[in-house]
Amino acid sequence: MEMLNLSLPAANRFATDYLAGSPGLQSFFHYNFINENSYIHRLDELNNRSFMRNELADHIQSFMSRYAKSDKITENIDKLRKENSVAVIGGQQAGILTGPLYTIHKVISIIKFAEQKEAELGVPVVPVFWIAGEDHDYQEVNHVYVMKDNKKEKWVYPERNLEKKMISEVCINRDLCYSWVEEIIETYGETKHTKEVLAFALESLKTAESFVDFFATIIMELFKDSGLLIVDSGNKELRKLEKEYFINQIKNHREITSAVLGQQEQTSTAGFANMIDINENAANLFFYDEKVNERILLQFDPQSGGFAGKNGEISFTYDELVEIANEYPEKLSNNVVTRPLMQEWLFPTLAFIGGPGEIAYWAELKNVFEHFGLKMPPLVPRLNITLLERSIESDLEELNLDLKEVLISGTSGHELKFIDSLKDREVEELFENVKSMLADQYKVIREKSNGIDPVLMPMLQKNESILIKQVEFMEDKIVEAICCKHDHILRKFTRVENALRPGGSPQERVWNPFYYLNKYGLDLIPELLKLHYEFDGTHKIIKM
Repeated sequence: MEMLNLSLPAANRFATDYLAGSPGLQSFFHYNFINENSYIHRLDELNNRSFMRNELADHIQSFMSRYAKSDKITENIDKLRKENSVAVIGGQQAGILTGPLYTIHKVISIIKFAEQKEAELGVPVVPVFWIAGEDHDYQEVNHVYVMKDNKKEKWVYPERNLEKKMISEVCINRDLCYSWVEEIIETYGETKHTKEVLAFALESLKTAESFVDFFATIIMELFKDSGLLIVDSGNKELRKLEKEYFINQIKNHREITSAVLGQQEQTSTAGFANMIDINENAANLFFYDEKVNERILLQFDPQSGGFAGKNGEISFTYDELVEIANEYPEKLSNNVVTRPLMQEWLFPTLAFIGGPGEIAYWAELKNVFEHFGLKMPPLVPRLNITLLERSIESDLEELNLDLKEVLISGTSGHELKFIDSLKDREVEELFENVKSMLADQYKVIREKSNGIDPVLMPMLQKNESILIKQVEFMEDKIVEAICCKHDHILRKFTRVENALRPGGSPQERVWNPFYYLNKYGLDLIPELLKLHYEFDGTHKIIKM
């Protein structure tokens, strides 16, 4: 494998400016992720705080006991118990078959950054992946994209879920999923690794009871030797550790909302769109209603001083909600505002690894952290990676395409130019002359016909339109025939587009890791982890 670094724009303007180290954005954060001194100052800050290290380590040990084990995992759980240990943390929803490639890229980012910082700072640094199992957006996790007829096609897991259950609570039908997974891997084509990869996927399903189980089983098997630790934000046992923090959020709910709205005014003034949808009565907590199996967003009711569902389906007094947090914390869960806060209270977080969207919305949370006397951890952009296969690199060279340009804009512009270069200008001119002649002649005919009988005009116009369309049809057929002669070249444009910029989106946001595991084997992940990555905001091209 060989790595190439390219400077590419991020998925949003805020993240692009952040990667570039724009001074105008530093006021929205407490630390500059590029500055090495930031991590020394962060260690000092964390040393002045206390954490439930043993309780958290016990929970992680228990939660992870059903997944793949390794000496490195045991070592990192023990590290977490040490008073001077810190964590590098990032998270993602539990996508089926891990979701798109960027989930794997985020895990690699967490592991490699933790390794680097442990070597630099001389303290135990633990990599932690936070599975967002408390989320209820089933449509985000229930599909993968495959290639069909040279186009990306969305394949949805064939079991409907109309309830707003937390993903941790969404059960998986193993028999149904077996068949579905087999069909997906079949689209990748047979390779020397197919049997092993299919067996791995199906073995991961054997003990999976939920989407989170299936996700965690795959992730831990792929990354067990790196010592990665995982937590599920939707886990009921984890909630028991969080109850005091839920109570704190309830007591400070008005201040939290006010802090976000105040920060949003600053980001708006700086010219950025608000990322967090929030109103002045937001409670920033969900309640899980077992009667309807749904997660309901709570709102503060200024008149009663209590809390209610957005549509009035449930209601609690202030004291009732505090009692729920204390006695039944598993019924509560965080939203996009309070999740980072909960993460900060639970873990001694040296750095948070985030994607472009996460960086943009964390910028709206600075005042929330400050209200509780905390600082946001350094926000480190996750690694943006494109896997460049040898055959695709050859196609790029043959078509004389610039890799950076393709990654930004795709190949369609170049393909159209190529098609245009194939056209016979003399034939094109003949067709234009025919269409022009028809238009001139019909103009004369219309003038003559109008004097004979105006009723003929609509029929005449329709007749002219039919003739023009027939000429254009023939013109298109000639172009099609020319393209067929050069189909082998046009297919290369399509191959490059599908590999690097499928459907106009980055590779890592569309294709599933199992396509590459099928082609290169399960050793692909250990090989990727051997590479040295600079967290400098550049896009990593990994030549396969």
